[in-house]
Amino acid sequence: MPRVDGRSNDELRPVEFVKGYLKHPEGSVLVSTGETKVICTATVEEGVPGWLNGSGRGWVTAEYGMLPRSTNERMKRYKVSGRTQEIQRLIGRSLRAAVDMKRLGENTIKIDCDVIQADGGTRTASITGAFVALCDALDFMVNMDMIHERPILGNVAAVSVGLIKDELLLDLNYVEDSSADVDMNIVMLDDEFVEVQGTAEGATFKRRILDDMLDLASKGIDKLIEYQNSALSSK
Repeated sequence: MPRVDGRSNDELRPVEFVKGYLKHPEGSVLVSTGETKVICTATVEEGVPGWLNGSGRGWVTAEYGMLPRSTNERMKRYKVSGRTQEIQRLIGRSLRAAVDMKRLGENTIKIDCDVIQADGGTRTASITGAFVALCDALDFMVNMDMIHERPILGNVAAVSVGLIKDELLLDLNYVEDSSADVDMNIVMLDDEFVEVQGTAEGATFKRRILDDMLDLASKGIDKLIEYQNSALSSK
């Protein structure tokens, strides 16, 4: 089945990271996965939420939003829907999996992911891009002697996979996502799974399909981690 953008079934959309995209945040990146574009920023704050005071542990949290004309029709600004809450919690959980909170100390990093153009996979692009912004913010903390070293446990990245007309596809765009019989969002920390979100939209699926989808996602995430590391090694 030919894909609308000519990709092979196991091919990612073109990925690009523009580091230092904004002037003021301690970490910022514009991440593009095909036509989906997200600005991810990381803000460093001294101190932690009250329930962590005195624990010696840090905290990473996230917020997510879509600009009014990031989609075909204008949406209300700052509309915090159930979907928005679910996505920002996913982003926060995913990034916390990558950070040693003890080595972070009693500091907080707030991640903001603002979708400026949506064409499917906004949550996965947000996670993948936010990791780069997070690492830059941690480097800022090292340079400011707030911490001794970057407390990263591994790379976190995410991608979608789907089943359409009995074919497995990697990194769905909007047209593919809206017509998928089964779609999943997979988050990994290097070669370990952080979260698997799967839904049978139009048909049930067998265990072997699940295994194949996880294998396909793992292949895509390996490539995304290569892109992340390339961006992080650049000045």
